[in-house]
Amino acid sequence: MPPRSVTLTALPGLPLIKTGDNLAAFIATALRRAEITPVDQDIIVVAQKIVSKAEDRIVDLCEVVPSACATALASRMRKDPRLVEVVLSESTEIVRQRKDVLIVAHRLGFVMANAGVDQSNVADGGERVLLLPQNPDASAAALKAQLDLEFGVDLGIVINDSFGRPWRNGVVGVALGAAGVPALRSLVGAPDLFGRKMRVTEVAVADELAAAASLLMGQADEGLPVVHMRGFAWDAAPLPAAALIRAKELDLFR
Repeated sequence: MPPRSVTLTALPGLPLIKTGDNLAAFIATALRRAEITPVDQDIIVVAQKIVSKAEDRIVDLCEVVPSACATALASRMRKDPRLVEVVLSESTEIVRQRKDVLIVAHRLGFVMANAGVDQSNVADGGERVLLLPQNPDASAAALKAQLDLEFGVDLGIVINDSFGRPWRNGVVGVALGAAGVPALRSLVGAPDLFGRKMRVTEVAVADELAAAASLLMGQADEGLPVVHMRGFAWDAAPLPAAALIRAKELDLFR
């Protein structure tokens, strides 16, 4: 077999994204500036924050009136009650809580800290917070449609964010949205090296792509929210990132 390799390139020079910006146009310009001509099955991984900013998913805490529930919860957790109110408004269930930690089920199905409500890397972040996109898979599909048309290719798009995980320290990139790639791939029935058929194995393809890109994007002031990836090939049908969400009745830890 020939050697296998994947090349990742963080695209420099993207401006700070604002509400209403044409994100696909900025990405196309950055690709050309980096002298990258996209080809079929190239993948563009985009940080959730710039998608949310372009889609005006910003809330000013000055305009938030906390409910009695949010106020009581904030007092126990030592958090801003206005922030807790925003978190609750994006959530369907409080999964775990203790001082400084609020794990919830997001309305999209993600189990995560603070419903993804974030103040980092937001202009005037002291009073403004950023929410997740309304529909990350739809956002990925829209980016794919624009970039496919721009370059005449068939791309994969992944929108990533950083999640903590049960059992392990640290955050890792995961896929919130995906288009054009098989976000989840079943290997059930496939043989291993010795011919034994797999019985339960599924691969979270989009999460692995998101995590790889996160190594270049960073978590602080790197300013590299878009990564181009080449060399990962697939022959499975595309699946959105929603396929990665485990139903509550199948979740042994909720």
